[in-house]
Amino acid sequence: MFNIVLVNPKIHTNTGSIGRMCVNCGAKLHLVKPLGFEIDDKHLRRAGLDYWASLNPVIWESLDSFLEANLEFKDRFFFATTKCNKLYFEAEFKPGDYLFFGGEDCGLPLDLMRLNRDNCITIPMTSQGRSLNLATSVGIITYEAIRQNIDKFDFRDMVCEF
Repeated sequence: MFNIVLVNPKIHTNTGSIGRMCVNCGAKLHLVKPLGFEIDDKHLRRAGLDYWASLNPVIWESLDSFLEANLEFKDRFFFATTKCNKLYFEAEFKPGDYLFFGGEDCGLPLDLMRLNRDNCITIPMTSQGRSLNLATSVGIITYEAIRQNIDKFDFRDMVCEF
């Protein structure tokens, strides 16, 4: 499906919620250290409920180690940022894409986003706000990517049971 890459996430409840979403939509979660919490933190498991055991996230010691292993896919890297004007629904997502999100306090490093400037995407917001919650942002962009590719994946039948 898709690869969700969290670079230096700080809030365990956001990461837990994102992990739960990844299990439910078949996405692979990559966590790039440093993390702002312990990976075995009971609050992280609680936020992900019983899904955390099914998640099997990939933990990277640094952004450099992640890039060393995955740079060949840089054409399929998408960077969520408030520093561009390209709306996320204007991007053309494909299965296997890497969707990057930065830490809650600082976003993604500019040097990282320069690897593929054309794939910097943003979520529209009013001038009243600065940014959205990380888990909300990941959900918005991931499910747009799924919507664009729904015919390529095996989701359970969506039927009304009442």
